[in-house]
Amino acid sequence: MKSSAVLIAAVLSVASVLAPARAQTPAQAPAAAPAPHDIEDFIRKDKFQTLKISPTGEYFAATVPVERKTMLVILRRSDNKLMASTAIPGDYTQILDFWWVSDERVVFSGAEKIGALERPQPTGELYAINFDGSRGDLLVGLRVRGEGLGTRVQKKKVEAVAAYLVDDLTGDDKNVIIAVRPFSYDPYTRVERMNVYTGQRIGISVAPVRNADFLTDHAGNVRLAMGEDVDLSTRTYHRKASGGDWVLINDTHVSGVSKTPLGFSADDKLVYLLVEHDKGPDSIDAWDPQTGESHEVFRDDDTDPKPLYLGGELVGVEVMDGLPRKEFFDPDSKYALLYRKLERAFPQQNVTVTSITRDGGQALVYAESDRTPGDFYVFDAKTNRAEYVLSRQDWVDPKRTVKVAPVDFASRDGKRIHGYLASPAVKTAGKPPLIVFVHGGPFGVRDVWGFDRDVQMLAAYGYAVLQVNFRGSGGYGRDFQEAGRRQWGGTMQDDLTDATRWAIAQGIADPDRICIYGASYGAYAALMGAVKEPTLYRCAVGYVGVYDLPTLHTDGDTQESTSGKNFVDEWIGPRDTVTKVSPTRLADRIKVPVLLAAGGEDERAPIQHTQMMEKALRAAGVPVEAHYYPTEGHGFYKVENARDYYTSLLAFFHKHLGGREPAAAAKQD
Repeated sequence: MKSSAVLIAAVLSVASVLAPARAQTPAQAPAAAPAPHDIEDFIRKDKFQTLKISPTGEYFAATVPVERKTMLVILRRSDNKLMASTAIPGDYTQILDFWWVSDERVVFSGAEKIGALERPQPTGELYAINFDGSRGDLLVGLRVRGEGLGTRVQKKKVEAVAAYLVDDLTGDDKNVIIAVRPFSYDPYTRVERMNVYTGQRIGISVAPVRNADFLTDHAGNVRLAMGEDVDLSTRTYHRKASGGDWVLINDTHVSGVSKTPLGFSADDKLVYLLVEHDKGPDSIDAWDPQTGESHEVFRDDDTDPKPLYLGGELVGVEVMDGLPRKEFFDPDSKYALLYRKLERAFPQQNVTVTSITRDGGQALVYAESDRTPGDFYVFDAKTNRAEYVLSRQDWVDPKRTVKVAPVDFASRDGKRIHGYLASPAVKTAGKPPLIVFVHGGPFGVRDVWGFDRDVQMLAAYGYAVLQVNFRGSGGYGRDFQEAGRRQWGGTMQDDLTDATRWAIAQGIADPDRICIYGASYGAYAALMGAVKEPTLYRCAVGYVGVYDLPTLHTDGDTQESTSGKNFVDEWIGPRDTVTKVSPTRLADRIKVPVLLAAGGEDERAPIQHTQMMEKALRAAGVPVEAHYYPTEGHGFYKVENARDYYTSLLAFFHKHLGGREPAAAAKQD
């Protein structure tokens, strides 16, 4: 698992990036407004992806994009010396995540470019390496090989499986708990204990439900399992710390709501569950396995909570109620007090502790905002001082980006709809042009406050940007998401129309210069917006979209499983009912120019959807511009393809809305 000399040389410059302090902060910026960023600033890969501090605080481990792959590097903090660097063999490989499992050993998971796809896909392989680069090895996965015929005991199992970390077992330097899923028709996940030096695995249990995830208590005992069956029911099981049979504690087909296990209380006596409700947002409940009783620990008035972990413990929740806020189960706990210090130190930013030393004295902090992609700091709990480490995108200047503000309004039927509005970085006389930017998914997905490259790019070129969490989106309770069931082209679309009209009524946008744009489901909604409101929008853009809903019942990776087929029926609608809300069948109603883009290897939204949409638009006499990238999938991975696409996109918006014109695409990687 040794890296090539070229790659090692490339990462030797990593240490030079670490600086004692970040350059000028927004508060120190001069009064004169600098020029906005351009396309190149938004399509560049992150300089660093993830950074974590070792249990002793002596080392950093980080994932670093280099050439056509991602490497794991380990640096000594005292002098920034590069201690180790490694990469997964092959081209276009990535390290998805990694964990310090002891003072000296790091376990990491991988992904690889498969076939013609540009974007690497998870392989389900787990590797490990020591902080000094020694004892690097593949522990589990499809490419594990035996130790030879002469070896009586094979420590590693040679089998076609995908493995995922469940628990790094704090206090155990040699073992972790992993979930193992066979590459076969067997859908039942196994949970095993694995030695991180030898790869030897010992079975613990088999899941009682398909496609299961597991949860351990603080002692490392596998106690909970949750999975989804082919009928879309979600079932949660519990067992005793000593093992034994799995006991069903919730079935969504019986209770009507899901109960997702999140973690145990510090004494392992209570289980925290994320509980849906028929009306309103989810709650955090504490359930007692001994008595079967539960009580509510936290519930917001309109927004679902997101679990907040620190030091291997569930300590509270984050609530994205417009702007993010954090609430703690014990407001006087050391973790709550630490976060409150960090919030005072980093005002107007969302602060997350990504890792913490074993003694709790030093925390690696990630601070981001709507205007900054994210900076890493080490916070010393004793001195209350934060030391700047590095930035993911240090070329992005917060003085040249724009603020993103939460908004809300009432839909035509009185439902409260939330979203975000970014003002343009380029000021013009009168009201600015507006892009209604629709998120994908759509179910369970939502827009959040933070740095969004697409939003900031559009703002940099002179557009106000409106994001809408229409019904069906996640984050606002089960009933809000359920309100989107079978509403493609229906009330979900009406929410986008109402949002656009609200922006006009508020004087936010020029009513004669509005376009609608989105990817995946958002691309569908953009084209349906042009169908249903032929005079409201001046153009529409669909990126890696689905446009022919009957085809969703026959093509794409969703159809590869019974649960996927059931999902399409239940949430989008039966095949014989969705023709009337398919843009491909309604192209003659579109009266504005359209831009389409698709990847030839897209399995989620096959390229045929875009080809059918283009053909229908041309037959209807609608001006259409189509861009195809044969080796891309559901979203473009290669920088040169992203450059070409975004240059075309911004030129299209410039032509029809009058924003800043992009420079011609540079021919470079």
